[in-house]
Amino acid sequence: MNSSPGGLDRRHFLRSSAVAAAAIFGGGVLAACTSAVNQSKGSGDDNAQPVRGGTLKYGVAVDLVPSNILTNTGTTPYVVGLVFESLTRYPHDKLEPQPLLATKWTVSPDGKTVTLDLRDDVKFHSGRPFTSKDVEFSIRTYADPKWSAQLKSTAAVVTGFDTSDPHRAVLTLAHPLSNLFDLLDTVPILDSESIDQLGTGDKIVGTGPFKFAQRVPNSQLVFERNPDYRIKDRPYLDRVELNVISDSQAQLNALRTGQIHLADAITYRDLENLAKTDGYGTVRYEGAELQFYVGANVANPALADVRLRQAIAYALDRDRIVSEVFRGAGYALNVPWPKNSPAYDESRNTRYSRDLNKAKQILAQLPKPPKLPLTYNTSLKTYEETAQIVQANLAEIGIEVELTPVDNATFVKQLIGGQFPGLWVTDHSWAQFVPSTLTVSAYPFNALKNASHYENPAYVAAADAAWQLPDGSGPDAVRAYQALSDQLLDGLFLIEIGVRLAQAGVSKKVHGFNWTKRRETVLTEAFLA
Repeated sequence: MNSSPGGLDRRHFLRSSAVAAAAIFGGGVLAACTSAVNQSKGSGDDNAQPVRGGTLKYGVAVDLVPSNILTNTGTTPYVVGLVFESLTRYPHDKLEPQPLLATKWTVSPDGKTVTLDLRDDVKFHSGRPFTSKDVEFSIRTYADPKWSAQLKSTAAVVTGFDTSDPHRAVLTLAHPLSNLFDLLDTVPILDSESIDQLGTGDKIVGTGPFKFAQRVPNSQLVFERNPDYRIKDRPYLDRVELNVISDSQAQLNALRTGQIHLADAITYRDLENLAKTDGYGTVRYEGAELQFYVGANVANPALADVRLRQAIAYALDRDRIVSEVFRGAGYALNVPWPKNSPAYDESRNTRYSRDLNKAKQILAQLPKPPKLPLTYNTSLKTYEETAQIVQANLAEIGIEVELTPVDNATFVKQLIGGQFPGLWVTDHSWAQFVPSTLTVSAYPFNALKNASHYENPAYVAAADAAWQLPDGSGPDAVRAYQALSDQLLDGLFLIEIGVRLAQAGVSKKVHGFNWTKRRETVLTEAFLA
């Protein structure tokens, strides 16, 4: 599966995967993606020689919520990237899986049997060897609704496991999955012996380059080098600290004074200025795009009428938000797919271009709407700034909005539980993966159960049709994604604003910083110099 029209088709990829796996596996090192040193604007000297030891300190806006460890929310991606590994991993710029804990794989012609050959040199942080039984346990656990994992419905399609060979797992699927490798890229390999303590945050045990050492709630998470990591002499760092600094200005000050090396909540405007300062730069998470949107609870009587949602869509000044809030680090959209997605379609991204006259004409046909609550997450200044512009945009057409700020934990709970009373502003992930993943997995988009309480049999049918294709990038898939886009534009329970590229402030002492397509922190090759 490939997002590039000129890339490998599924059959050619599966034939050649064993060769690619052997080449990478034999080298002993698998980069998560292309080097972040080359990706990050303003990073340190690309030719710096690795230095062993030291503690990398990362300022993060929110603490880990242990019960959300299998979701892609808050600080979870940083923790997962340090402690855990998955079976395969995508590079930044393609939907072509690369080996990680699986060395090679084959998929049967009907798409219902997947055979995975596994590494035989991997141990959990407890010292226990990794085997095929851990693959089964991890996928079954990920599918358990109690963890609220976004791809749980995809994991549940795996109905059978042959683990008779400790170094080979054979999966049986109920139906083909166009997003099969999204699942294998996403599910972290979990330790069955400590799973009861994972949800409480008392133990976080994986196979990754760093071992969980300590958590001080609302203050700090500490990770130490895994001395038994499968890659010889890696990682370089001795220790990683995630320091909770909720205020963006406090993060900036901590970075400038050397208290931290990386900061995840600095505003785009401050990052723009930081990149011009000697000794500092920015990391731009290429390939891990986020999409900003306005959500609508269609169970709210006023928002139940799609015409009101259409008026809101026409009123949004997407270009202003991209320019002023994201400082140009993104682009406007009407449908969720980024430009490197096989679902991206320029013609469908102009349907709700800003048109105040059209918005007012629609509203003239409706009763005057009541004041609508607009909820946003206080963890990032970006959310507040966007909510304020949305409020001003809607005031221009006569819709009154009341801003409702809530803390991160409350916001995530409301998102997962569909508890927003009216409108909300936030960003979503998953559109950078195989498009079917978004509409069967992400909390805002899930066709069967979503945060908007939107129900439509045609949307469910379109989502399932895209999901159950054996090939996620061919002509049939593209047609299925166009049908999905049309359902999203017609239903309009989510009103897209645009892509934003998440960024972090970084000291130029940091080298080799990397990430996955979910922004999971990968520090296997990172060092301080």
